[in-house]
Amino acid sequence: MSLPLLAIACLLVVTLCYSVKCWLSPFGDCRKCHGMGHDLKTNRKGHVKRGKDCRRCDATGKRIRVGRWIYNRAARTYRAGTR
Repeated sequence: MSLPLLAIACLLVVTLCYSVKCWLSPFGDCRKCHGMGHDLKTNRKGHVKRGKDCRRCDATGKRIRVGRWIYNRAARTYRAGTR
C-alpha cells in the first residue's frame, strides 16, 4: 500500500471514530474546569477550597463536542432550507 493511501485510510478511520463518539456521547468534559463545574482554590495555609462556578459550562462540567455542534448547525440549516 502506498503512503498516500495509508494516510487517507488513517484519516478516514479517525474521522469515523470521532463521528461515532459524537453520536454516542455528544457531551464531553469542560476544558476549563475539567468536568468539575468549578475552580479549585488554595488558601494561604495551602488547603484546597471550592472556587467560583465555571462560566464556560454554567457549572455543569459538560460541554457539547465540536463535531456534534457542527452536526447540529448543519441539521438546523438543512431543516430551515427545506420548509
